[in-house]
This record gives sequence, C-alpha cells and structure tokens, in this order.
Amino acid sequence: MSGLVAGSFSSLLGERAEAAAQTTPDKLRGVQLLVFDTFGTVVDWRSSVIAEGEKLGKAKGLNVDWAAFADRWRGGYGPAMNRVRTGELPWTKLDVLHRMTLDGLLAEFKIEGWTEAEKDHFNRAWHRLHAWPDAVEGLTRLKQRYVVAPLSNGNVSLLTNMAKFTGLPWDTVLSTELVRHYKPDKETYLMPGEFWDLPPSGVMMVAAHMGDLESAQALGLRTAYVHRPLEFGSARTPTAPEPGRFDFMAGDFRDLAAQLGA
Repeated sequence: MSGLVAGSFSSLLGERAEAAAQTTPDKLRGVQLLVFDTFGTVVDWRSSVIAEGEKLGKAKGLNVDWAAFADRWRGGYGPAMNRVRTGELPWTKLDVLHRMTLDGLLAEFKIEGWTEAEKDHFNRAWHRLHAWPDAVEGLTRLKQRYVVAPLSNGNVSLLTNMAKFTGLPWDTVLSTELVRHYKPDKETYLMPGEFWDLPPSGVMMVAAHMGDLESAQALGLRTAYVHRPLEFGSARTPTAPEPGRFDFMAGDFRDLAAQLGA
C-alpha cells in the first residue's frame, strides 16, 4: 500500500472514529483496525482437517483415526515455527512447515501409497478451512465500522485462498510472511499499526488464545477474547479468562460486533 493511499485511508478511518467518539467506551476510543488470529478463532481447523482426511481416506481405503491425525498435525505447528524463530531453519512459510510435519505423520500413521499430488492436495487442506458459523456475519458487521484483517502465521496465499473458500470478508490480508517473523515475535504485532500509521492502541487483537492476546497486550494493543469451546473437540474445552483480563470478552463474533458498536 503506497504512503498516499495508506494516508488517505487512515484519514477516512480517523473521520469515522471521530464521528463515533461520543458513543465509544474509553477502552475502544481510537481503535480503527481489528486484526484476528485465524486458526481456531475465525476458522474451525480441526473439524475441517478431519473431514478432509476422512474423504481422502475413504477414497484410498484407509482406516485412520483422523481426529488424532489432525491433533498431531496441529501439535507440530508451534515446534515447527520455533525452529524458524530460533534460527535453526531460515525463513520458511507455513505451507512448507505443514508439509514437513505431514510427511512425518504419514510415516508415523503408516499411511503409504499416496502420490505427490495427493500429498500436496491434503497439505492444502489448511487453505480450505471452514469458518465458524458466526464468523462471516460478525466480520461483515465489524467491517462497517473498522478495518478487519487476519493477523496470522498463515502465509499470504493460504490466507487468501481460505478467505475465498469460506467467504471471509477481509479488507486486506496481514500475514507474518510480510515481516518474516512468526508470532509471538513483536514485529508481527507491531506490523498493522506501522502499515496504517497508527499507534499500537489504535489496533485491537482478536483471538481465542490467551497467549496471543497477552503478547499483543504487552506491546500496547487493545485486546478482545472470543471463546471457542469446540476448537479442540468436545473433550478439550478451553477455560475462559477471568473477567477484566482483556479489554473485551465475547461469546462469538456477533457478540463482539454488538459490544464494539457494529
């Protein structure tokens, strides 16, 4: 985005914020940009990956515990990114990290006989994740008052394909790939404000994960927790934070939109 375009857009946002100031709570005053954790907060990664595995497994005649497979795949997410963050690996986008983890899981689960095209297609299941039922409606409401964008470890193509697949109405796509730093590196959380010429307090991080919000909060961003009790399945319901831990707490995106005046 050019400086002229970014400046004009920021000016437009400022005018909207000023017009709404009389009805805005103090903890929301000045917020113009909402950025969202994506896996688990916006999209239901677990059910989506399980369904993709079951479909391919049926076609290949496989008997696999796809729920366990999905959990193990997601479980490799953090360690793979940490290899990049610690310098063990050079910058490597998430699609490639997912494929590295997938190759190991195929051996672990004794899945054989897949073609390279089938492996690549399954790896891109992360591009085809379905949104939570409230996500599209909530985001559509929120974008009438704020700029809305993912702030995700997913690479740009992954996030773009996911948005087109499931109908997410982002205004733009913000990926850690743009700064080549995975969360929770500070460069990721400070990126949106730098792009939009906003102080950290002009940006709100929205997530279902307390660690994500705590990292953003420590750098001065506003925060909103959205509870996703089924992210890890019915047997692993996360505990919601205590009241007041973050600026806002919501049951879903519709609730968040109502609280934020959208």
